[in-house]
Amino acid sequence: MEFPQQQKPVGDGKIVYPPGVKEITDKLSNDEVVKRLKMVVKTYMDMDQDSEEEKQQYLGLALHLASEFFLRNPNKDVRLLVACCLADIFRIYAPEAPYTSHDKLKDIFLFITRQLKGLEDTKSPQFNRYFYLLENLAWVKSYNICFELEDCNEIFTQLFKTLFSVINNSHKQKVQMHMMDLMCSIIMEGDGVTQELLDSILINLIPAHKNLNKQAYDLAKTILKRTVQTIEMCIANFFNQVLVMGKSSVSDLSEHVFDLIQELFAIDPLLLTSVMPQLEFKLKSNDGEERLAVVRLLAKLFGAKDSELATHNRPLWQCFLGRFNDIHVPVRLECVKFASHCLMNHPDLARDLTEFLKVRSHDPEEAIRHDVIVTIINAGKKDLNLVNDQLLGFVRERTLDKRWRVRKEAMMGLAQLYKKYCLHHEAGKESALMISWIKDKLLHIYYQNSIDDKLLVEKIFAQFMVPHSLETEEKMKCLYYLYACLDTNAVKALNEMWKCQNMLRGLVKELLDLHKLPLSEANNTAMFGKLMNIAKNLPDAGKAQDFMKRFNQVLGEDEKLRAQLEMLISPTCSCKQAEICVREITRKLTFPKQPTNPFLEMVKFLLERIAPVHIDSEAISALVKLLNKSIEGTADDDEEGVTPDTAIRSGLELLKVLSFTHPTAFHSSETYESLLQCLKMEDDKVAEAAIQIFRNTGQKIETELPQIRSTLIPILHQKAKRGTPHQAKQAVHCIHSIFNNKEVQLAQIFEPLSRSLNADVPEQLITPLVSLGHISMLAPDQFASPMKSIVANFIVKDLLMNDRSVGNKNGKLWTPDDEVSPEVLAKVQAIKLLVRWLLGMKNNQSKSANSTLRLLSAMLVSEGDLTEQKKISKSDMSRLRLAAGGAIMKLAQEPCYHDIITPEQFQLCGLVINDECYQVRQIFAQKLHLALVKLALPLEYLAVFALCAKDPVKERRAHARQCLLKNISVRREYIKQNSLTQDKMVSFLPEYVVPFMIHLLAHDPDFTKPQEYDMLKDIKECLWFMLEVLMTKNENNSHAFLRKMVENIKRTKDAQCPEDAKANEKLYILCDVALFVIANKSTACHLDCPNDPVLPTKFFLALDKDFQNDKEYLAADLRQMLLTGKPKPAPVLATVNKPLTVPGRKILKTPAVSVVTSSNTSTNSSPLNSSTVNNSKSITATEAAESRTQENNENPVIKTEDVKVEKEPSKNVTPNAGTDTQPAKRRGRPPKTPTSTTPAAASTGGGGGRGRKRAADTNTNPSAESAKVSKQQNDEGTNRQIDLQR
Repeated sequence: MEFPQQQKPVGDGKIVYPPGVKEITDKLSNDEVVKRLKMVVKTYMDMDQDSEEEKQQYLGLALHLASEFFLRNPNKDVRLLVACCLADIFRIYAPEAPYTSHDKLKDIFLFITRQLKGLEDTKSPQFNRYFYLLENLAWVKSYNICFELEDCNEIFTQLFKTLFSVINNSHKQKVQMHMMDLMCSIIMEGDGVTQELLDSILINLIPAHKNLNKQAYDLAKTILKRTVQTIEMCIANFFNQVLVMGKSSVSDLSEHVFDLIQELFAIDPLLLTSVMPQLEFKLKSNDGEERLAVVRLLAKLFGAKDSELATHNRPLWQCFLGRFNDIHVPVRLECVKFASHCLMNHPDLARDLTEFLKVRSHDPEEAIRHDVIVTIINAGKKDLNLVNDQLLGFVRERTLDKRWRVRKEAMMGLAQLYKKYCLHHEAGKESALMISWIKDKLLHIYYQNSIDDKLLVEKIFAQFMVPHSLETEEKMKCLYYLYACLDTNAVKALNEMWKCQNMLRGLVKELLDLHKLPLSEANNTAMFGKLMNIAKNLPDAGKAQDFMKRFNQVLGEDEKLRAQLEMLISPTCSCKQAEICVREITRKLTFPKQPTNPFLEMVKFLLERIAPVHIDSEAISALVKLLNKSIEGTADDDEEGVTPDTAIRSGLELLKVLSFTHPTAFHSSETYESLLQCLKMEDDKVAEAAIQIFRNTGQKIETELPQIRSTLIPILHQKAKRGTPHQAKQAVHCIHSIFNNKEVQLAQIFEPLSRSLNADVPEQLITPLVSLGHISMLAPDQFASPMKSIVANFIVKDLLMNDRSVGNKNGKLWTPDDEVSPEVLAKVQAIKLLVRWLLGMKNNQSKSANSTLRLLSAMLVSEGDLTEQKKISKSDMSRLRLAAGGAIMKLAQEPCYHDIITPEQFQLCGLVINDECYQVRQIFAQKLHLALVKLALPLEYLAVFALCAKDPVKERRAHARQCLLKNISVRREYIKQNSLTQDKMVSFLPEYVVPFMIHLLAHDPDFTKPQEYDMLKDIKECLWFMLEVLMTKNENNSHAFLRKMVENIKRTKDAQCPEDAKANEKLYILCDVALFVIANKSTACHLDCPNDPVLPTKFFLALDKDFQNDKEYLAADLRQMLLTGKPKPAPVLATVNKPLTVPGRKILKTPAVSVVTSSNTSTNSSPLNSSTVNNSKSITATEAAESRTQENNENPVIKTEDVKVEKEPSKNVTPNAGTDTQPAKRRGRPPKTPTSTTPAAASTGGGGGRGRKRAADTNTNPSAESAKVSKQQNDEGTNRQIDLQR
C-alpha cells in the first residue's frame, strides 16, 4: 500500500503556528523553544479528527516538527514535547499520517520509542507528559502504521524492549495497562511475530531476568495470555527449530528453552499445544544429559499443582514414566524426586507411580533407593492418604537395606509418621490404624546385628514412640498402651533393648569402681577389658575403642566428671537428674569448641544409652496407677484400642521387665499394695508376674515394710502349695530371695507337700513337685536328705516306673499342652525335680547322679515308655523323651555331672535332635542353643547340631545353621576377649568340636553299612553342615589344623569300644570322608600345622606314637560318587560282564528309598537331585496354615522311586519265612531279634530314626500321607522367629 499524497501546506509552504506562538528556529534558546513548544502541544491536544480546517492549517507545522532539528535535539524536554506533538498529529490525522516517506516514519517512531524511556522515573516532573504520550499511542494504536514498513520489526522490537526495560513497581496499573494494550495490538493485528520480537517477550521469562524485574515478567505473562491464539504458532515454530531441528542459532534464548517451556506452561498450557509432542521426541534422545534436562522440565510440568498435563497428554505421561527405568542414574534420580511433588499435588496419579517406585526401591544405586524413601515419607507427612499401603511397604522393605544411609532414612521416616498419626492422632483413628504396624516393625529391627541399627531404634523409641520430653504421667500412659499393643517379637525386642542398656550401665559402674582402686597393672588390665566391652556397644568399634580410652583418661583426671557419671548410673537417679547430668558432662567435654567433635559425639552415644530417660520411681508409680485404673475399670483402655484384661496383663508384664532393670524404683508401699491386689486376681499370668516383681525388687521389704511382709507371706505359701506350676516356682524363689528366715518358711512349705504326695491323683501332684524341686535346689543342705527318700520311694518307684492310666491311642506324635494327660505332666515334673535336686547338691557322693542318668537313658532307649507296657500314647512318649533329653543336657551344665555322663548317654541325648516328632526336635534344639550360647554346656554338645543336616524340614536345618553360626561367633569372641591356656582352649576353640562330631556320627544308629553310598552321603552332609561354618575363614591356619586333627583321630581307637573292629572301621571311614570334604573345600588345608591338636581321651584311645594308619577306607568309586553324585563312567569293555536278560523275564531292581517331605541334604552342600527338588515343590502354601496338632498324625512317609516292575505285589503278602525280617533300628533303641518282632511292629515297618526315614504303612494312602508330612514341614513357618542374637 502506498501512502496517500498529502495536500500542500497553505501559503506556499509557509509554516502556520498557533496564535501567540512565534516561529521556532534553531536560533532560539532551549528555554524559548520549550516555551513555544508547550503552546504547540496545547494546540494539538485540543484538536480532534473533525477539525479539518485546523488540520490543513497546521499541516506544515506537523511536517516541520518531524525535521531533524527536533528529532535530534539534545534537550530532552524539547524531545518530549515534540514526541507529544507527533503522537497527537498521528491521532488527529488518523488513519492517514501526514508523513509520506517510509524512512521518515521509521525515524519518527524510533524517536517516539526513545522518548518512552522517560516512563521509568515516576517522580520526574515530566512523568505526566510521558504518561500522556504512552496513553495517546496506545489509544490510537499509532504503531500499527508501521506494519506497512519493510523494517517495521526493528521498530516493534525496540518498542517492546523499551517498555519491558522501563516498567517497574512504582508504576500504577494504568501505565501497565496502556503498555499491554500497545504491545498486544501490535501482536494481534500484525501478520506474525518475528523471532526477534518473540525473544524480546520471552527473555523476561528467563529466571535471571524474572528475578531482576518482576513487573516485566508480569507484563510479558499478561501479554502472552491475551495473545495466546496469535502467538502460539510462533512459539511452536521457535521450539520446533531448536528442539527438533537442533538450530540453536535461531535465537539467543535457545539455551533456555526448557526454562521457557516451564514458564509458558505455567502461564497458559495452550501456548505449548504444539510443543509437547516435541518433548516426547527429546525424551528418547541418545544423550543422557539431554534426557535429564527434559525429565527435569517435565517433572515440573506434570508435578505443578493445577497441572492437567498427565490427563490431557497420556502418551507424553507414559513416555515420561518410562524414564524411571532410564539407564542414566541422574535421570532415574530426577524421576524419583519428581514423584514426591506428584504424589502431593496429584494423588490420582499415585497408582501410575507405584509400580515404578517399587522397581526404584530396589535400584542398585543407594542414592535412588534413599530418595524413593524421602519421596514417600514427605508425601505421607503432608497427608497420609496420599500414600497407599504398597508405597509404605516399600519403605518398610528398605528398613533392611544393605546400606546404613537408606536404612536410617526408612526408619526415621516411619518413626515420624508414627509420631504424627499414631501418637498425636493428627488424622484420626483410621489413619492411626492404617500404620499401626510401624511400631512393631521398628522394634523388630533391634534384632539386626548392626549396632547402628540398635542405637537408632533406641533413639526412635526415646524421641518418637515414647517421647522422653513428655510429662511423666503422659509419658507412662504412652508406654503403658504401647506395650499392650505390641506383637510378641516387638515386646521381646523392647525387653532386650532395656536389658542391653542396663548391661551397659553395669559396665560403666564397674569401670567407675575400678577408678576408686589404687593404680596397678591388674587394675589397668581390668579397665582395658571394660573399655573394650563398652566400645562394642557403640558405633564404629575401632574409633569407639580409641575414644573410650580417651574418655577413661578424662575420667581419671576429673573427679567432678566421675561424680556426674556416677549420679547418672545410680539406681536412684531420676529422669530430670539424668538430663542435668548429661548436659553437664557434655558441657565439660565441649572445650575446646570445634565444628565437628567426633569424640564428643561418641560420648553422647554412650550417655544416651545409659541415661534413664524414661524410668524412675515417679514413672513406676505412674505405671502402677494406670494399672490400678485398668483393674478398677476407670482407665481409657477401650479408647486406646485394648481390652482391660489385655491392659492388666501387659501392664504387669511391663512392670516385671522393668523390675529386672530398675528394681530400686519399685520400693514404695503404694507400689507393693497394688501388686498385692494383683496377687489376689484370678488371672494366673497376672499373679505370676506380680510374684516375680516381688522376687526382683523386694529385698528391703522385711526390714522397711513389715505390713507388706505380713500380707505377702501367706499368699506366697498358698501359691507354692496350690498355685499354678509357674506361680509355685516364683513363690519359692521369692521367699528365698527376700526373707531372712527362709529356712523356716521353706520348711513350712516342704513338709506338708512331701506328706501329701499321692501318685493316684496326678492332677494334684504337679504344683507340689515343682515347689519341692525348687526348694531342694535352693536349700540343698536343709532338704537333700529328706528329698533322697522321696526320690527313691515316690518319684522313681511309684511315679516314673508305673503307668496308671491308658493314653489316647490316636497315633499323633504331639498334642497341645491342654490335651496332655495329668499323669504325664506329673512325670515330666518328676524328671525336672530329679535334675533340680541334683543341681542343688552339686556332688555325686551318693551316686544318685549315676542312677538318675541311667534312668533318663532308659527312658530314651524305650522311647519314653519306661515300663514298656504299651499303655502310654505316642504324644505322651514324645513329651517324656523331650524331658529326658533336656534333663541330661541340664545335668551336663554342671561340671561334676558332666564328667560322669558316658559317651553312650551323650549320644542318646544328642539323638533327640533327630526325634521323629517335629516339636521335640524344635524345642530340644532351642534349649541346646540357649545353653551353648551362654557357654553353659561343654563344647561336645555343639556337635549335636551336625545331626540336623538329616532333618527333613528345611526350616529346622536353617535354624540349626544359624545356631551354629551364633555359637561359633560367641566362642571366637570369648577367646579374643580372654587370654586362655591350652587346657582352656580345648574347651572353647570351635574347631575342637570336630572330634566329638566324628565320634557322634560314627555311633549314629543309622550308620549301619559304612560302605553304602546313601549312608556315606548322609554322613558327608552332616560333616559338611558343621565344617562349612567352621571353614568360612582360614583363621590362624585353621584348615590345616582341622586336617591334622582328623588325621590324628585316624591314629586312635574308639574309646567307647576299642576292641570292636567294626566300630573302629566306621570311625576311620568317617575320618576319610571328613578329610575328603576338607581337601575338596580348601586348598590351604595341606599346609604345615605346628600346633598338635588335643583329642578327648573320653572318646578316643591313643595308640603308640609310631602307629600309622595309612589305609584308604573310602573306595575310589565312592569318592567319585560323593564328589559328583554320579558313579564313574564304565569303560567300554565293562559291558562284557553285564547280566544277560532272558526273554519274558525282567531284572527286578530294589527300589531306592527317599523321604517325601524334602531332601535331608544341607542347603549349603552339593546340589539337590531332581527328584528331591520336585518333591519340595509339591509343598503348597496352604498346608503351612494347618494346625500344629495335625503335624504328627502319622510317621514320616517313604516314597519309592519309580521303577518298572512286571507285577505289583499284593498288599497283603507276608515275608518269606526264610527272609531276614529284622526291622530298621529306631532312634535310641538297640536292634531287636527277629523273634521279638511283634505283628504290630511289623505292620508299621519298624521305622528309621526319629525325624529320619520311616517305613510307611502299606495300607496308607501315599498322597494323604504326603500331605500330612507336608503339614509337619510347613507348620508355623512364619512363626518360628527365634532371636538368635540373644
